[in-house]
Amino acid sequence: MASILRLPGVSADADDAVIEEWVVESGAKVSADDVLAMVETDKAVVELTADHDATVHRLLVDDGTRVPVGDPIAVLLDPGEDAAAGDALVSELGLDDASAGAAAPTPAPAVDAEDAPAPAAEAADRAAPATAEVDGPSAGAPAPAEEPSTTASPSGDPERRFVSPLVRRLAQEHGVDLDELEGTGPGGRIVRRDLEAHLASRGAEPAATAPAAPTVAAPAAGAFEEIPHTSLRKAIARRLQASVRDAPHFFMRATVDAGALVALRAEVNEGVEQKVSLNDLVVKAVGRALLDVPEMNVVWTDEAVRRATTADVAVAVATDGGLVTPVVRSVDRLTLTEVATQVRELAGRAQEGRLRQQELEGGTFTVSNLGMFGVEEFSAIINPPHAGILAVGAARQAPIVDDDGALAVGTVLSLTLSADHRPVDGVVAARWLGRLRHLLEHPLQILT
Repeated sequence: MASILRLPGVSADADDAVIEEWVVESGAKVSADDVLAMVETDKAVVELTADHDATVHRLLVDDGTRVPVGDPIAVLLDPGEDAAAGDALVSELGLDDASAGAAAPTPAPAVDAEDAPAPAAEAADRAAPATAEVDGPSAGAPAPAEEPSTTASPSGDPERRFVSPLVRRLAQEHGVDLDELEGTGPGGRIVRRDLEAHLASRGAEPAATAPAAPTVAAPAAGAFEEIPHTSLRKAIARRLQASVRDAPHFFMRATVDAGALVALRAEVNEGVEQKVSLNDLVVKAVGRALLDVPEMNVVWTDEAVRRATTADVAVAVATDGGLVTPVVRSVDRLTLTEVATQVRELAGRAQEGRLRQQELEGGTFTVSNLGMFGVEEFSAIINPPHAGILAVGAARQAPIVDDDGALAVGTVLSLTLSADHRPVDGVVAARWLGRLRHLLEHPLQILT
């Protein structure tokens, strides 16, 4: 029977979200797990998927609209169901074409497309997955969708072309006439990839930036420019401030003789397409150490210390919009190649803003590696509710004492563990870091 698709709770602490872009159009047939729309919260841009086979009868909100959780966003039909059932449900909701005077949803403020998830991995049991849930006809009367953003077609005919507000804003910033673009989205909609392809074809001209805040002379401090906070920056500030305030951090440092680790990586990568990084080896070793010292594989809750039975490790990924920490599940059960594949795939989708909300939640521990930037050593802030985060520096040449007690040049790796003192005692953290160091210095044990 005809059913209402309501905005699910895509984030545990969000009361609303923005429909960034519909991937389907009215009349489209979808299967279970097909992506219906991209939904943006303060933490992520996530995929909204169908939970059963259906036909999209009508989209009730336009791209760029902020919608409260639980509000109707589309009407769906069961496969083969007559469209009259959908029309009746639309009419019952007060959204038929004859309706007049109803307030349209409030469009969301412009948000940069590059805004990526904030560095937050919530406990898995606190968040609902971003899978669309539907219910039957309702007597409620939510606001109807606003008129879609349109422009004339390139041929000049009166046919309307659908353009997402995001693409319209980016086109203006780049000085692009929308009439120059050919839409490849559903129903000829102009989507971001169309704009990016156009920019690439003309040589990726620099973007014309939006007007900046006026330069103001600061008393005795020279000139400066004020950059308004994005929702991402505000979310990052809230979570990191809460982490420092609520989680009593303590730190431990260790230097690893990484000669055998580097040699193993070279041997594993010899003659294969799927290359393994040092970070992949570290992530795999961290997963093994978490199971070997289970007192470290925990999170703090108000009621109890919750100990995990699998090693789910978050990996910090830098994106243009900020830091994101997708979680690699059951690292202990994956081969090294599988770990490398998952990390690469998650990092790639993080750069595109295509992570699912559930991929950002859960886990007990985070790995943050700045070695590729030449950073030798640093301390990281714990990613709540995790019990710890490992800061990994660059593998570098340094003086070492060999097995014979002689001074030699070797490859070393600096590790800094930040731990939450509420669920983890210093002795536990020391045992865990010692176990990790042993695994990295005897890397064949990581593969067993």
